Amino acid sequence: MMPPPNFRSFFWGGFECATHRRNDGVRLDLLKSTAHDVHALTDYASLIKHGIITVRDGVRWHLIESRPGRYDWTSVLPMLRAANTAGVQVVWDLCHYGWPDHVDIWRPQFVEAFAKFAAATAGVIASETEDVPIFTLINEISFWSWFGGEVADIRPSTFGRGLELKHQLVRASIAATDAIRSVSPHARFITTDPLINVVSRLPERRDDAERHRLSQYQAFDMLTGALWPGLGGASRYLDIVGLNYYSFNQWLIEGGGLEPTDPMYRPLSDMLQEVYRRYGRPLAITETGTEGQSRQPWLSLVSDHVFQARGAGVPVHGLCLYPILDYPGWANDRHCETGLFGYVSASAPGQESLAALRPLFRPLADELALQRRRFEEPSAARTVELGCT
Repeated sequence: MMPPPNFRSFFWGGFECATHRRNDGVRLDLLKSTAHDVHALTDYASLIKHGIITVRDGVRWHLIESRPGRYDWTSVLPMLRAANTAGVQVVWDLCHYGWPDHVDIWRPQFVEAFAKFAAATAGVIASETEDVPIFTLINEISFWSWFGGEVADIRPSTFGRGLELKHQLVRASIAATDAIRSVSPHARFITTDPLINVVSRLPERRDDAERHRLSQYQAFDMLTGALWPGLGGASRYLDIVGLNYYSFNQWLIEGGGLEPTDPMYRPLSDMLQEVYRRYGRPLAITETGTEGQSRQPWLSLVSDHVFQARGAGVPVHGLCLYPILDYPGWANDRHCETGLFGYVSASAPGQESLAALRPLFRPLADELALQRRRFEEPSAARTVELGCT
């Protein structure tokens, strides 16, 4: 049994850190687009005021290794030092859909380059803090394999190569885990993928729907060696299971989403219990959120089900509001109002003023305060502790 992780807060803030190239060749850099890269200290301090002490954030591989084997840490050191100054605990994403242009993702070079980069990053983090480091190595292996390898919506922009890409990303995760543990033996790892439910109202499509639903577990199973053991998987490569859950994560295979009022909609608490029965690992909701005025009721709904799952002995150790800042949409730069905080104000006087830097979305802040009181009671903590015995 994996030991329970020691997260500093139950509720986390997730900074959108995608760095992939779109199919038109434009490279996204959401840390830059949201100005979090230059306002990290103020952003962290703002979250602490709302009881969020654990965050998800990213290092940008394409900036750090713009030339093969040469690392430039100027993009990440200010963020590392801001986290230390503020006193936040960071789960660092190392590959959030993006990689350097000089690396061919389909070749063994990708696995080797990522492992070396991961070890080097772990070394830099160890030089800056004595905290136990926590990493998400490759974000959403199964989703990225489908989105970029099967249906070509983002790079590597291929059709019908999803399984091949999944194998490659699993190999890279295994190699990076070993590389990091050679530097930081006590490092912890969160493997993330969407938590989904796929069903059918048509009897002849139900088997197809179930196969699609079960595909959400493939990356986890490859890491443990339960599936495709020739990739090198073993139990030690699956530590904390991170589950990303949004309002669009349940749908009909014949088309159309499921609403929570639909009889075929599956309670999130049941889905969490299934994952825990399957893997016996600590869990976390590593992404959840929605847009506009729905932000407050969505957090209430998700929190209710997580609370129920914890009451049933499922060790859910964190819930990450993601993205914690409003951000420009991947495809069209539209203003996505998802955050606890909004865009940097044009009139903000600088990092000295927390209130002036970004507008606060008060309904979500109020809901977060209510849920923090609920989850931070000693009885709630004891429930999840018992789930890990």
